[in-house]
Amino acid sequence: MAKKPQQQKSRTTKRKSEDSLKPQRTTKTKRKPIPLQQLQIEDDVPDFPRGGGSSLSRREEQEVRAEVDAEFEQEQLGLNRKSNNQKKKNNKSFYDEDDLGSLFGEGITGKLPKFVNKITLKNVSPGMKFLGVIAEVNEKDLVISLPGGLRGLVRASEASDIFATNEIKDSDHNFLSSIFVVGQLVSCIVVQVDDDNTDRKGKRKIWLSLRLELLNKSLTFDAVQEGMVLTAYVKSIEDHGYILHFGLPSFSGFLPRKSKDGFEMKVNAGQLLEGVVRSTDKARRVIHMSSDPDIVSKCVTKDIKGISIDLLVPGMMVNARVQSTLENGIMLSFLTYFTGTVDIFHLENMFPSATWKEEYNQHKKVIARILFVDPLTRAVGLTMNSHLVHNNAPPSHVKTGEIYDRSRVVRVDRGMGLLLEIPSTPVSTPAYVSIFDVSDEEIRKLEKKFKEGNHVRVRVLGFRHLEGLAMGVLKASAFEGSVFTHSDVKPGMVVKGKIISVESFGAIVQFFSGVKALCPLPHMSEFDIAKPRKKFKVGAELVFRVLGCKSKRITVTHKKTLLKSKLKILSSYTDATDGLVTHGWITKIEKHGCFVRFYNGVQGFASRSELGLEPGVEPNSMYHAGQVVKCRVVSAAPATRRINLSFIISPTRGSAEDTIKLGVLVSGVVERVIPNAVIVHVDASGQVKGTVQTEHLADHQGQATSIKSILKPGYKFDQLLVLDFDGNNLVLSAKYSLVKSAKELPANATQFDPNSVIHGYICNIIESGCFVRFLGRVTAFSPKHKAIDDQRTDISEAFYVGQSVRGHVLNVDSEMGRITLSLKQSSCFSKDVSFLEAYFLLEEKIAKMQLPNPENSDFEWVRSFSLGTVVEGEVHEAKEFGVVLSFKEHKDVFGFVSHYQLGGTNVKTGSVVQAMVLDIAKTEHLVDLSLKPDLVSRLKEDQPSFPNSKKKRKRDIILKLEVHQTVNAIVEIVKEHYLVLSLPKFNHAIGYASMADYNTQKLPHRHFVNGQSVVATVGALPCPSTAGRLLLLLNSLSEVKETSSSKRAKKKSAYNVGSLVEAEITDIKPLEMHLKFGFGFRARLHITEATDDHKVEDPFKMFRIGQMLTAKIVEKIDQSEKNKSKYQWELSIKSTVLSGSGEIADGLTTEESTFTAGRSVSGYVVAVDNEWVWLTVSRRVKAQLFLLDSSCEPLELQEFQKRFTVGKSVTGYIINFNKEKRIIRLLTRPLSVDSRGVNNGTMKTDDLGRMVSMENVGEHIHEGDVLGGRITKLLPGISGLFVQIGPHLYGKVHYTELADEWLASPLAIYEEGQFVKCKVLEISRSVKGTMQIDLSLRNCTKDTQIPNSLGFQNDQESPSPRIEKIEKLKPNMIVQGYVKNVMPKGCFIMLSRKIDAKVLLSNLANSFIENPEKEFPIGRLVQGKVLSVEPMSKRVEVTLKTETTGDASKFERRDFSSLHVGDVVSGRIKRIESFGLFITIEQTNMVGLCHVSELSDILVENIESKYRVGERVAAKILKVDEERHRISLGMKESYMKDTSNRPEVLNQTTGDSIDSIDDSRFIGDCHMPLLQACSISSAEDSEDGTAQYPVPTCDESRASIPPLEVTFDEMEDSELVNIGGENQEHLTGATAPTEKNMRREKKKAKDERELEIRAAEQRLLEKDTPRNADEFEKLVRSSPNSSYVWIKYMAYMLSLADIEKARSIAERALQTINIREEAEKLNVWVAYFNLENEYGNPREEAVKKTFERALQYCDSKKVHLALLGVYERTEQYKLVDELLEKMVKKFKHSCKVWLRWVQNFLKQGKDGIQSIVNRAVVCLPKKKHIQFLSQTAILEFKCGLPERGRSMFEEMLREFPKRTDLWSVYLDQEIRLGDAEVIRALFERASSLSLPPKKMKFLFNKYLGYEKAHGDEERVEYVRRKAIEYMESSLT
Repeated sequence: MAKKPQQQKSRTTKRKSEDSLKPQRTTKTKRKPIPLQQLQIEDDVPDFPRGGGSSLSRREEQEVRAEVDAEFEQEQLGLNRKSNNQKKKNNKSFYDEDDLGSLFGEGITGKLPKFVNKITLKNVSPGMKFLGVIAEVNEKDLVISLPGGLRGLVRASEASDIFATNEIKDSDHNFLSSIFVVGQLVSCIVVQVDDDNTDRKGKRKIWLSLRLELLNKSLTFDAVQEGMVLTAYVKSIEDHGYILHFGLPSFSGFLPRKSKDGFEMKVNAGQLLEGVVRSTDKARRVIHMSSDPDIVSKCVTKDIKGISIDLLVPGMMVNARVQSTLENGIMLSFLTYFTGTVDIFHLENMFPSATWKEEYNQHKKVIARILFVDPLTRAVGLTMNSHLVHNNAPPSHVKTGEIYDRSRVVRVDRGMGLLLEIPSTPVSTPAYVSIFDVSDEEIRKLEKKFKEGNHVRVRVLGFRHLEGLAMGVLKASAFEGSVFTHSDVKPGMVVKGKIISVESFGAIVQFFSGVKALCPLPHMSEFDIAKPRKKFKVGAELVFRVLGCKSKRITVTHKKTLLKSKLKILSSYTDATDGLVTHGWITKIEKHGCFVRFYNGVQGFASRSELGLEPGVEPNSMYHAGQVVKCRVVSAAPATRRINLSFIISPTRGSAEDTIKLGVLVSGVVERVIPNAVIVHVDASGQVKGTVQTEHLADHQGQATSIKSILKPGYKFDQLLVLDFDGNNLVLSAKYSLVKSAKELPANATQFDPNSVIHGYICNIIESGCFVRFLGRVTAFSPKHKAIDDQRTDISEAFYVGQSVRGHVLNVDSEMGRITLSLKQSSCFSKDVSFLEAYFLLEEKIAKMQLPNPENSDFEWVRSFSLGTVVEGEVHEAKEFGVVLSFKEHKDVFGFVSHYQLGGTNVKTGSVVQAMVLDIAKTEHLVDLSLKPDLVSRLKEDQPSFPNSKKKRKRDIILKLEVHQTVNAIVEIVKEHYLVLSLPKFNHAIGYASMADYNTQKLPHRHFVNGQSVVATVGALPCPSTAGRLLLLLNSLSEVKETSSSKRAKKKSAYNVGSLVEAEITDIKPLEMHLKFGFGFRARLHITEATDDHKVEDPFKMFRIGQMLTAKIVEKIDQSEKNKSKYQWELSIKSTVLSGSGEIADGLTTEESTFTAGRSVSGYVVAVDNEWVWLTVSRRVKAQLFLLDSSCEPLELQEFQKRFTVGKSVTGYIINFNKEKRIIRLLTRPLSVDSRGVNNGTMKTDDLGRMVSMENVGEHIHEGDVLGGRITKLLPGISGLFVQIGPHLYGKVHYTELADEWLASPLAIYEEGQFVKCKVLEISRSVKGTMQIDLSLRNCTKDTQIPNSLGFQNDQESPSPRIEKIEKLKPNMIVQGYVKNVMPKGCFIMLSRKIDAKVLLSNLANSFIENPEKEFPIGRLVQGKVLSVEPMSKRVEVTLKTETTGDASKFERRDFSSLHVGDVVSGRIKRIESFGLFITIEQTNMVGLCHVSELSDILVENIESKYRVGERVAAKILKVDEERHRISLGMKESYMKDTSNRPEVLNQTTGDSIDSIDDSRFIGDCHMPLLQACSISSAEDSEDGTAQYPVPTCDESRASIPPLEVTFDEMEDSELVNIGGENQEHLTGATAPTEKNMRREKKKAKDERELEIRAAEQRLLEKDTPRNADEFEKLVRSSPNSSYVWIKYMAYMLSLADIEKARSIAERALQTINIREEAEKLNVWVAYFNLENEYGNPREEAVKKTFERALQYCDSKKVHLALLGVYERTEQYKLVDELLEKMVKKFKHSCKVWLRWVQNFLKQGKDGIQSIVNRAVVCLPKKKHIQFLSQTAILEFKCGLPERGRSMFEEMLREFPKRTDLWSVYLDQEIRLGDAEVIRALFERASSLSLPPKKMKFLFNKYLGYEKAHGDEERVEYVRRKAIEYMESSLT
């Protein structure tokens, strides 16, 4: 009795899963690990499970202990309050629930626990690792059996790391089943546990992951040791083995395909494998594995020092010792540091008896595997199960639901259950029965009722796959009932169940065996249930029928019809046989039928004709979704899973089809009228009914609606066409067009004749066209472009469903049953009057039907008003719109005369008049009359006196007309659908013509007016079928078709270009007027044709709509399909055109053909956008005016769009004229040809002597022009800014040209997008390259006077001048400038855009400057004084010091007057050049030149090796040129001997020299990009070349340099060449020259010239880098086809920071290099790519444009490869990938392109090489396969995985074993890797081949060479013996 309360409580809580073994309390245990434990589980902190050191400091440890003590005190307070109640309950409980439900780790202190670590739903948490068995493999997930009977789910995305790498496509649904099998052991980790927010039990789900990235998170390559068992997945399959992945990117693995004993395993990619580490390759970080199952199962984890718990993986086998035995298991210690527990169900003996503890003594050695690991609590579970220890899942020999009668009781656990031995085959299976499943009655003590050895009857309730343990039940109720498990459930089975819950979606039903099912809401009753909980109450037991069972999800129904049905169950598509009658339920209702579902998901369809509906009844009105119906299988196709059904169980159809055929005409009587149709009884068949849709009542849409509104039952249709059969009903049509052409309508595709025109009707309209139907289901399609003439019209607005149409058959595909039609009016116009005839006949019928007595349909009053006769009436009333007449004999009839028909007659009310009958409206009793004299009087004159004269005369007139005769007619009345016409030539006979046709009913009708003349064709003479009317056919309906081919159209069109016409204005628009003239001709008058003076504003203001004008036709518009316009003629009313004589040619007029550059033209604004104004200059010529060309004033540019409105007249000057596009580019300012422009004052002329337009961009820009601009970019630092001055033209503003005054920060007053007024200072341009324009934003420059008309002030006395020429700089002049560059020894400042000056460190300030960069930042405004100027070298020196008295002594000897010829001076070498030395004279700042010829009496070949910069030398002054500021020096020994008094060498001064500063700073920072693969050096100190060659200044050199024509002979004129002669002249000037001296001087001068020429030639031949632009020009002249020279020239310009000049040189090179030198041109293009890639703005766009240009001139593949190289060198991998994607598509047959793609993938470390290889093999020709595959394999060896390379070589050698080249390359790659074992094995294979002796000799030599280099003498001798053996065998 002590256990009764416990059992009662346990019974009320019920178990949470099938596999629970014992009652558990649901109280949660709080697990909060100590922070110290958290710190110890890190990899870098050692574990001390039983004590030891701590990584915490003493203070930190005290804080932690205090926190733990506080928590413990709080818990103790809570526990003491409930101690009494808890003690009572615990005493009554057999087990301590706190111990039973908690987890503990190795940190156990004090008393040992009673129970083992138990895994329950409560203590499972994310991060726990489990060993599990795969129980189910589904399409999207896996079900894993876990310890303790738990089950976990693995999503497909978490099943393998291969999903994370996106290597598996979403469409591969069978991937999981290909890599996993049921019963497979796997290690998994918990990633998520669903929150238990509901009160239901067992609803929590455990979500697991098999990804090795999570399981091996703490595994490192260094921790891997030989013999360790690791789990990996197969990443790729190679020939020799498998590439393995461990989930970590730092290392990979390799598994051989064959093991040493020959065992070969076959696996799939992505499959998980367990293997033993055989060896590790630390260099490549590759682990070599072995997967022998015996070795893996026996491998025990070694005791590793310092192992962390994070490295413990479930499934790891360990050696352990028994530490103690617990109540339900044992505790083990393993791996020195760890303890774990083994559950009683995981012992070695699967049938442990009650004495099982005796088998496990303390310290007993056992072998176990890790079952689970909880890193949070550090709890570890182990298993000693013999199957799991041998790495196999326990077998399952029982099935759920099986019953075993003689099962032996092995053990009785008090209060828990029984352990049984089930006699299964081939071996027994352990089973456990919980105390709750022992009996239906309460059992208090199991040990009294069951004894060990007893036999019981048990039924298998479930199975634990991991433990190999079956769960059983002994209850008697478990052996009853037909359903015990899900497998027992069959579709259609009737079962009983209990309602356990009712939800909004349905009811949950539980069978007596515990299996649950769902009864969906629609199946809870025959009808919809508003409140299901009222009918279905929880606990109620009801009868259900099983609908289906899929994936253990059972659905049932409670519909009574299905429950009581005795018909056969349809549960599969194979059961559906023709004629089968069964029950189903409707799931969906459509207009065309119903979808019906049966058992097990089988579905069928019943078409509308098989629903048994009455005509006109909709399916949704008779049936509803969820309704149970009895249906018959008509046909079934199990392969396609289609079943056709019928709700007509006993088919009676067939009589109608037997008696009535498609296309026959029948009569019918109206039974009833429904909203969308009319139901009729067909007389011919008696019982058959038919349906006439509303659209099929008439050809006219309006008439169909009218007749339907008045139809009544009993009305008889005389003729109805049978269109189709709908079940037992007929689909009929009353359309006159279809009835009349019934015999011509096709019933199948073979009856269509191409190019024929047939009648049909629209059955459907879609966006791309419309469908036209004929008899039956025969349907044709008309694409949109073939359906309407005007493609701008929406097809849904041109046609309507049910419309009668005429179709022109274009194409017939009989096999496919596809017919293509054209519905264009131009090809399908009516050639008869059937359309109008049907209209009048139906109007007659409608009139008769509206009579009170339709049978008496004779209209007596109509006889008195015959069409075309004269009647007499009295004026009843005069209204605004006409006159109303009344008639004495017919009081209810009225006549109407419109104002037009009065003919000018004045009538009064009450007067009697005679009028002609034009038309009769019978339904309205209204007659249209005419009082026009020409109609009434002529008819009266022709009438004789006898009574019937009118009819007879009319008949005679009609008889004169013939069908198809063309007549001229006058429009008398315009009705809604037709015209009333009179025929003047036929005595004004009255006719009627339709304004629309079959295909144009919805399109806008042509506009007609009274009195308009039209041309028509007689279609039908008056007769009963035409309602007594003369029917005409307007020729305008076929005008589109016949204007080019019909003779009538040619006669009608009597107008030509040049004809004068009288036209009426119909519409006035801002830029054109629409007019009409003649017989409905439409014309346009362009605004430029209204007046000769285009400067007139609004030339249309003097005209009004309806006004008549005299105009001349100037052009006829082409009316083809491509040029479809609303008008046909172009008119002009210009006085010059009207007064001119002769024909005017189409197209451009004489005025338009003379548009030349510079001419002033006027036009009218057509449109204005943000940057352009579009003008019309003439009918065909447009003009465009750019925003910045419209004005130079910023305020006007801001209001650009406001200044130009549509229609405004604008005058401008032509820049250029594109004759092809007929577009003029305009400029508002006058265009002048200035000598300062880039065209140098020349204009090209054509053959006629006329000026050709300037096509190049910027030709209209000249120096000095004032322009409007827009700032596009503010450059950083002192670079200035860019200003846009044209659509594609930009200029640069130097930093010194930003403002008038010297401002501290001139860029601050500007912003991007700001409009500015700028002046062109200088233009430089290559021969055919881009332009570089220097601009100024200042109002004036010092030396330029600007006229006031340009907006600048003429200010010669500017307070802030900019000095442009260095000659104007003088010493002691005060200057201002901006700091340009700062260095340790000084700085440079900008004085103007062309002149820079240097400032020495000593001259920066009066005091010492410690940090020049800080005191003088770049861009700072400074003021100083000029110290010295060197015009020759363009050097200026400035001081920023303020004036002091001490400074005068420093510059005492700056004057040339202190220097005399013949003086010997001391100095230091400042710079060394090839032509001489520059020497700074001491105690002065002056520099002299010592020419190479004056250095020594002996020729100096290498100056650089003899002299060095800074060296002190003595020199003699040979010449002083004060004007040119030049000093010539000499250092020959002969000069020094003649001088007795040499000056003493002065002491060297420090700090005052800037010699060490790179003189190239005067030009700017030197940036030389990688223009090509070759290295290009830039020239230094190019400005000093002026001492040898007269070259331009730095900025002048940026201008375009034309090719020089200077030879070396012309160098005699060079000044420095003659320095020697001049010096000698100075030396001997004091004495009179003798003849001998003269000869000596001449010879010396000649020798010196020869030396100079020889040196220059030698430098050119040695390709010495030129030092200035002139030398480069000479070099390119001598080698115009050398790309190397051109690229060096470009590099030189880049060194000067002149990007635009470098571009211009590239353009010159491309134009100059011969077209045959493709390789040289390609080199220049590559340099161009690099240039734009470095300096382009934006870079990608600039490179792309250059690339597109290069494709036009060079080989496409070479250009692509060159650009690819540029991107790869600059590491733009995104662009590399995009370009390669394009290249492999464009050059898919190129091996080189595919190899570059492979190389790029490998370099970037990407995966997916195999897919590229597969694509390449498919695309490449077969002859290139070996080349590609071998190169790819080599790349794999070098950059990728060698295993893949080996696989590729092996595959090639299998196919081509005798190719020694493949063997050689393969061997070379292996030799490079250095694995001797692999290399020798490969040599052995190669040397064993049967090849010709020559090839074998090659292989043996290679083998021998390898052994000599890497082997020993024994190996060398072995190879020699083998070679000899081969020779002997080959000879025999």
